[in-house]
Amino acid sequence: MLKIKRVYDDISQQDGKRILVDGVWPRGIKKEDLEHDEWMKDIAPSTDLRKWFNHDAEKWDEFKKKYKKELKDHKEDLKLLKEDSDGHNVTLLYAAKDKEHNQAVVIKEYVENM
Repeated sequence: MLKIKRVYDDISQQDGKRILVDGVWPRGIKKEDLEHDEWMKDIAPSTDLRKWFNHDAEKWDEFKKKYKKELKDHKEDLKLLKEDSDGHNVTLLYAAKDKEHNQAVVIKEYVENM
């Protein structure tokens, strides 16, 4: 089962495998302090798309369309995510403050619809 969670939220045993899906390292966290199993920065939105979106909820629908196009170039990574989450908990970690409008939401939806 895929879940999403902010990197700043408390860790839970129900998290399962914890995968960071941001393209840049989260602010205020040392690499050795973040409990995660993997950093899949390659599936994060491109720098141009991330900067264009800038967490503007009004751009959300367009961001999702553009980002899903980018995700098509990472089918192998997403296939592994799908396999890892079949019957097991996998938590996608992100740093954004907005819990409804971020790349982890799009990745989760994309993988669940594969």
